[in-house]
Amino acid sequence: MPLPRFIAVIDIGKTNAKVVLIDAQTSQQLAARSTPNTVRSDGLYPHADVERLWGFMLESLGALQAEHGVDGISITTHGATAALLSGDRLALPVLDYEFAGPDETAVDYGAARPDFAETLSPRLPNGLNIGAQLFWQSRRFAEPFASVTQILTYPQYWAWRLSGVMASEVTSLGCHSDLWAPDKGDFSSLVRQQGWRELFPAVRPAASVLGAIRPALAQATGLRAETPVTCGIHDSNASLLPHLGSHAEPFTILSTGTWAIAMTVGGDTSHLDPARDSLANVDAFGRPVPTARFMGGREFDMLAPGAVTPVAADVDAVISGDVQALPSFMAGVGPFPDHVGRWTGDPGTLSPGERTAAVSLYLALVTQTCLGLCGLGKQIIVEGPLARNQLFAAALARLTGVPVQASGDATGTSLGASMLFGGGGGSATGTPIAPLEHEGFDAYAARWRARLA
Repeated sequence: MPLPRFIAVIDIGKTNAKVVLIDAQTSQQLAARSTPNTVRSDGLYPHADVERLWGFMLESLGALQAEHGVDGISITTHGATAALLSGDRLALPVLDYEFAGPDETAVDYGAARPDFAETLSPRLPNGLNIGAQLFWQSRRFAEPFASVTQILTYPQYWAWRLSGVMASEVTSLGCHSDLWAPDKGDFSSLVRQQGWRELFPAVRPAASVLGAIRPALAQATGLRAETPVTCGIHDSNASLLPHLGSHAEPFTILSTGTWAIAMTVGGDTSHLDPARDSLANVDAFGRPVPTARFMGGREFDMLAPGAVTPVAADVDAVISGDVQALPSFMAGVGPFPDHVGRWTGDPGTLSPGERTAAVSLYLALVTQTCLGLCGLGKQIIVEGPLARNQLFAAALARLTGVPVQASGDATGTSLGASMLFGGGGGSATGTPIAPLEHEGFDAYAARWRARLA
């Protein structure tokens, strides 16, 4: 079968959902549609609005087919999310991982979960470990959980709805879930001990084609009946794909969106600290990748509403005035999970440019801390929204002393997800960013670190 040229990438991020059309021959984005990824608060617990997302996907696929043509569908989503099926329907709503419900069984779950050495998954708050979600759901909602026939990680849930074929996949199983043992390349002891193993379909590669779109969906969207659907991939790992084999190892990819996730390909997992939100992701080939992360996009939106591009005077005012944001404004995650976020002064006195500058420098300093946990590569490639933040990238280049490039991929994941059909990724490089030149910045960074000591 010839490789598809026009690939619709369904990209479900924690904040927004997108359908992006990629031309596989040129690696260019041709069109994109987006909608907020809202969380429903009705029912048993906060949960994904899967039917609204489903309607958005089908409408977008139909529009892209009419405008350009669609030759294949690939899927990427955020992690820490699973769909529990009873036959062909959901046995329970798709839980929102920011919900604190799973903490109700934290003591018992802590006794049951595997050691970090087995899973390279730290114990995370709320539902950020899928294992904690399943443990809580199985006890809090024992009757509907007993009816579960299949557990699908989130990309594979949408792949099943599109194609009718069920699969498991290692990048979603291996992202801080407690469900996967990377060094063994198999499900963890928790899955076996809890009796969940038979609920997971056979593991398939992210890059495999599960089958063609369901006939009824082809008719509804106007797509060809033979339009293929990939198994799908975790979004951070999609960001890695265009770069694998393109750089001297180790190298670091910083995938940004709601989360800022630093992954050092070819790095060493021995310095990971489970108490500081560092872990191993599992790449599309099943290899552990040392990773450290924080909710950089969420914090940026929180701390710099109405952000504008700062000018040199804004940067100078922030550095000279020692205006600093100190972590962490999202409790329980990132390299400073127990710190309470604060400002050194009153942020209400800052202009929009000054505030954006201060928050950009803050994100660069936290990112440097993350790189001390997952390892600093010979170069850093920034993917996603933060790739457009010149001050952030320049500050990161100054702090780390290694080359920093800003990727041109607008979503940070779409190009990689399109490559699941096996096509080339085009250039895996980006725009080089010059280090920040300000005589006071080194001392500013030193004061920031001292305040956290």
